[in-house]
Amino acid sequence: MCGIIGYVGPRATDTVLLAGLWKLEYRGYDSSGIAVVSDNEIRIKKAIGKLKVLADILDKEPLSGSVGIGHTRWATHGEPSPENAHPQVDCSNTIAVVHNGIIENYLSLKEKLIKKKHIFRSFTDSEVIPHLIEKYYTGDLVQAVRRAMDDIEGSYAFAVISTKEPDKIICCKKDVPLIIGIGKGENLISSDTLAVLGLTRKIILLEDYEIGVLTRDKVSIFDKDGKEVERKPSTVNGKALTADMGKFPHFMLKEIYEQPVVIQKNMERMIKHEEFFSLKKFDLSISDGELAKITRVIIQACGTSWHAGYVGKYILEKFCRVHTEIDISSEFRYRNPVLSGETLVMAISQSGETADTIAGIRESKLAFLRVLSLVNVMGSTIARESDDVIYIHAGPEIGVASTKAYTSQLIALHLFSLYFSKLKWLIEEEELHSKLREIELIPEKMQQILDKSNEIVEIARKFHRARNFIFLGRGVNYPSALEGALKLKEISYIHATGYPAGEMKHGPIALIDEHLPVVCVSTKSSVYEKMLSNMQEVKARRGKIIAIATEGDKKIKELADEVFYIPECPESLSPILVALPLQLLAYHIAVLRGLDVDKPRNLAKSVTVE
Repeated sequence: MCGIIGYVGPRATDTVLLAGLWKLEYRGYDSSGIAVVSDNEIRIKKAIGKLKVLADILDKEPLSGSVGIGHTRWATHGEPSPENAHPQVDCSNTIAVVHNGIIENYLSLKEKLIKKKHIFRSFTDSEVIPHLIEKYYTGDLVQAVRRAMDDIEGSYAFAVISTKEPDKIICCKKDVPLIIGIGKGENLISSDTLAVLGLTRKIILLEDYEIGVLTRDKVSIFDKDGKEVERKPSTVNGKALTADMGKFPHFMLKEIYEQPVVIQKNMERMIKHEEFFSLKKFDLSISDGELAKITRVIIQACGTSWHAGYVGKYILEKFCRVHTEIDISSEFRYRNPVLSGETLVMAISQSGETADTIAGIRESKLAFLRVLSLVNVMGSTIARESDDVIYIHAGPEIGVASTKAYTSQLIALHLFSLYFSKLKWLIEEEELHSKLREIELIPEKMQQILDKSNEIVEIARKFHRARNFIFLGRGVNYPSALEGALKLKEISYIHATGYPAGEMKHGPIALIDEHLPVVCVSTKSSVYEKMLSNMQEVKARRGKIIAIATEGDKKIKELADEVFYIPECPESLSPILVALPLQLLAYHIAVLRGLDVDKPRNLAKSVTVE
């Protein structure tokens, strides 16, 4: 969601802040702004739209100063406008704040502050923060921030600068990520490690209710009782966090093409191939014996991660014969689920900061259930709060639409399922070796798909002006249909819906006519013949069929208007290969429509608030 950057040091503060905001751009935003303390006043520049607008303003009117904060805003309360953009200020323009999160009780706080003659200029929930700090300031900015925190209900990470104490930044957080970057004669804060990486690789992860105080030469951290906390910084691998498009026109396309290498490296971490293929032991705190006793798995996730979890449900039930449920995190956390017995809760998140998924983990922990998470970002909130973590090692994913993280999640789920199956004595060594050999071939098969991506471009040319799409799949590829529809919606703004093909006659078939493209995931599988029958129903109603099929399948050509072939593979692995043409189709349609595929409107890379 919103991005926060702060800097105190000798460099040109506006330049440092703007550079940080560029790195936070992928999170999604509709406005931006920076504030600096300069000549004993707060000076602010804001802009609506892309960061280039703010950059052009700063180029003409730079802001000098040694302390500043910046923000990219994704609108929640109040439409995108100069008044609603951050930083927000108090009545006297002596306190400026940038905020990520939701202040749930802002209306009651605002009413009380208005009665105290505070003047509000925006429609945001965030503006109550500088006014609360102004109300409580009696000469100690840290104490004023602490008292403001006591009044606030909801989630937040915010940073404060003030002319009253012009040499420092005060920051704090609850349920929203915030990191401190430790430099030499300079220090930074940010909502994302990526934004500070150019200046430092030493970071501190701020914990809930802690307050950070940054000056040029010192960082102090205090707990909610005001006691100073000792915290050693950790060192981040800078090379692993670089974000460069290289030869590609968009991050999304680069990340699609990175998938064979990412999957290959992940398999090298998990599979030994000496005389026999075998799985390496997962580094989990739960013992093999305890894991083998698990009789129920609940997977909870959001968006693309939920689709990966849905595939995981099929795989876990097939290989491990364990009852598996799949839940959307925002529903799981509120539906009062029955949480008992030998149950393992699995949380899946690329960022490790997804608010609803974090809340689902906390609900599970309250029920004394073990939580195993699949996460991409090391040190993230989900990674820290889970009992065990399997890192998917996809590397930084900058494009808002998830691609390589999704296929990395699928591989991790597949390998974990085989490991789990082995612990339950449900798979013989010879069969396990055979399955691992098939997995080893996946990167090469992914590359074969990418090598003929021009075929997808031609399909995209024919259908990029369509207003609606339906995606159909069955069995383990029903989640693939959901994911294909989501990708198209996210970046092309075309209405698309994924359905289990067997449900088509229960309503969706009414939508089919000669103008409707229907993407059918019709690879060779246990439900292949059923899928052919569903395609016949589409064809009989003159729908335009785009089929994803297995190489050598001639029957499909008789039914489909367009066919894209993927290499043959076991049914359980097919969602990994199917993902690539679906990603490419969405990408090329969006490009042909002239859209910004890396930063689609209204979307954020990491949804850190409800």
